[in-house]
Amino acid sequence: FLLLGITDSPGGQSLLFGLLLSMYLVTLVGNIGLMVLVWLVPSLHTPMYFFLTHLSFTDVCSSTVICPRMLTALWSGKKAISFAACVTQFHGFSLFATAECHLLAVMAYDRYVAVCQPLLYLSAFSGRLCWRLVASSYLLAFLSATIYTSCTFGGSFCGPKQIDHFFCDASPVLKLSCSATRSREEAIALLVALNGVATATTILASYSCILCTVLRMSSPQGSSRAFKTCLSHLAAVSLYYGTIFFTYLQPVSSHGRRDKVVSIFYTVITPMLNPFIYSLRNKEVQGALVKCSSR
Repeated sequence: FLLLGITDSPGGQSLLFGLLLSMYLVTLVGNIGLMVLVWLVPSLHTPMYFFLTHLSFTDVCSSTVICPRMLTALWSGKKAISFAACVTQFHGFSLFATAECHLLAVMAYDRYVAVCQPLLYLSAFSGRLCWRLVASSYLLAFLSATIYTSCTFGGSFCGPKQIDHFFCDASPVLKLSCSATRSREEAIALLVALNGVATATTILASYSCILCTVLRMSSPQGSSRAFKTCLSHLAAVSLYYGTIFFTYLQPVSSHGRRDKVVSIFYTVITPMLNPFIYSLRNKEVQGALVKCSSR
């Protein structure tokens, strides 16, 4: 296969290389830094930060599946990718992107119990339960990614084998198929909808309950701070889910150049922003950073 990328313009490729490299480095530093910080600071050994470290792990992995190859293509102009590498890239990205959806739902439920049922929180979220929830997220994601991959690459391919994208995504790959794709497209859309709607419903229900509890708080300052935090979390989730639904719930024939731009949000921008939205604005994390830097 040949990955055509986002632009053929040399100037555009140079600009894109610089931007993508900067965002990828910020993603690595932010997410790996958070994982190391949680590991080093005992006060952060709580269910919330346990889930956040796994969110950071999926963000690092999903970005690493995409960005290094894209950077190499932009730098060297080598756009060829083998069939095996294409399958591996798509499966890896599908795995970590789906795992992120489930982890976001787990995190939202964790916050719901912490805010709305604080007396039950420590007993409800035991270490064993936390590991089971994370393991279930990865297992469901692996099964979903395997189905996505088999539906995408299950047919025969013909023609120039030029993938009009910057990575091996389902729709541009399915466009190259010689065999019928409608049933496979419908299977992918159905599974995306099931994973997305189930996790999005959990997130929205959890944050709705949190917002109702926050608005009943007697302290205006505390309720205002919590309200802003909830809104920032919901904005991040909306950006992630909105771009994924836009990409995967439309017919393959409808995909065009704008979908490449939309894909940048859930492959590059969201993994970069997550540690800042969910953690680095938190006073506990800021305090832990100060302690670690003063050692």
